[in-house]
Amino acid sequence: MLTGLRWLALEVKYLDRAQSFYESFLDLEPVRESETDAVLAAGDTDLVLRRPEGVPRGGLHTHYAFSTPFEEYDRWWDRLSESFDLVEHQFGDAKSLYFYDVAGNCVEIGQRDTDGQGITGIFEIVLEVADLDRAESFYRALGMEVMGRGDERSRVRLTAGPFDLELWEPQLGLADGRGGVHVDLGFETADPEAAADAVADEARSVQTVTDGVRVVDPDGHRLTFR
Repeated sequence: MLTGLRWLALEVKYLDRAQSFYESFLDLEPVRESETDAVLAAGDTDLVLRRPEGVPRGGLHTHYAFSTPFEEYDRWWDRLSESFDLVEHQFGDAKSLYFYDVAGNCVEIGQRDTDGQGITGIFEIVLEVADLDRAESFYRALGMEVMGRGDERSRVRLTAGPFDLELWEPQLGLADGRGGVHVDLGFETADPEAAADAVADEARSVQTVTDGVRVVDPDGHRLTFR
């Protein structure tokens, strides 16, 4: 049902500092800018940096992952290790590095089978939830499938194919990352109304907006279907 990730929005206090961080360290190019937000291109996904001046707000302390081709990873490690105390983890034959941005978000760069150079997209976002079973049911109604579960702590990983969501009850994860709160996400789907209908009974609200249908999930995350 969900065929792509259109945007991830992060809340930042100081827009100029956050924008400079992502442009300088990760080579993300601006798509548009205003006094209240800046949109940067992360492959085909928009990274939205937003001051807390309205609703929806962006996510706070959100752990999420950028994709990069396998052959690009060492270049990122060498470059970023000059400025950050990086943490690294191995997942099968793929590696990921972790560090923090100026707003306290845990940023991951992971090796993926992807074309292009540099940052090619966002492939994972972690959401904090109060009730894991309820949250899992909500996102499975959108066609997401379970990939795995945490052995010791309450978390589950779901996939829509092009991207994954991890749902965590409050906890610290790898590199002390946390799930984001009041995260604002945009999704591609062939039928926005059908996606909204699939979760309407469990959603806090459903609203038609200029660019699609917006749903607020039981934990206050805002999802826009386009």
